[in-house]
Amino acid sequence: MRIAGHTLLAAVMVFLIGPFLLICIAGLSAGETLAFPPEALSLRWVAKVFEVESFRSSFALSMALGLGATGAALLLGIPAAYALERYDLPGREAVRGVVTAPIIVPGIIVGLALLRHLVIPAGIPVIAALFVAHTALLVPYAVRITSASLKNLRVDMEEAAVLLGASRAGAFFRVVLPNIRNGIMAAFVIGFVTSFNQVPVSLFLSGPGVSTLPIDMMFYMEFNYDPSVAALSGLLALMSLGIVLVAERLLGLSRYV
Repeated sequence: MRIAGHTLLAAVMVFLIGPFLLICIAGLSAGETLAFPPEALSLRWVAKVFEVESFRSSFALSMALGLGATGAALLLGIPAAYALERYDLPGREAVRGVVTAPIIVPGIIVGLALLRHLVIPAGIPVIAALFVAHTALLVPYAVRITSASLKNLRVDMEEAAVLLGASRAGAFFRVVLPNIRNGIMAAFVIGFVTSFNQVPVSLFLSGPGVSTLPIDMMFYMEFNYDPSVAALSGLLALMSLGIVLVAERLLGLSRYV
C-alpha cells in the first residue's frame, strides 16, 4: 500500500513539474529553433530575453499593472470581506456569490464583456481598461482570502477594544488589520501572480503598442520560433515560485489562510 502511495505521489509530481522542467531545458538550448531535447546547452537565449525591447516594455507594464490592480483589489476587497463577515446584511450570501463570481467565469467571457459593454461604449484608454479588468478579476481573491482570515479572528477581540474606548474605525485599524496582516499578504501575492500571468482578459483589451508580457510572448511566437520564449517562460516561472516561497518563508502564510 505504501509503495502504491509513493508511486502515485511521484506520478503527480512528474505531471505537475514535468512541463516546467521541459520548458526550462528547452530555453537553455544552443540551437536556432525551439526543440527538445536540445543538442547543446547555452545561456544564449536567456541573455537575448533582456535584449528584446518589447519584452522589457511589456514586463514593466505587467509589473505596474499587477501591483496597481492588486492594491486596488485589496482596497475594495478588505472592506467588502469585513462587511460580509461582521454584519448580517440582507442577501449576504447572494452578494458574496456576485462578488466572487469572476473566479468561476471564464476569463475570455469577462474580457469580451468588458470590451463590448465598457471599453468600446465609454472609449476607455487601453491601459485604464486593463487596470479596471484586472482589478475586477482580483477582487474575489481579496474577498475570499481576507474572509478566511476574519473567520479565524475572534470577534470578542474587536469588541473588547470598543468597550475600552476605541471607535469602530480605530478597532479595525488597530486590532483587526494587524491580526489579518498575513492573510492580506497572501491575497496580495496570489493577486499579483494572477494578474501578471493573465492572458484571456488581457488579450481582448490590449491595443497597438500596449500589451502585457504574456500577450507579447504570444505575439512574438507568431513570427519567431527561437528558444527565447521558452527561456523567458522559465524565468517567469522561477520568479513566481520565488515570490511564493519567499512569502511563505517570511510570513508563514499557510498557517493563516
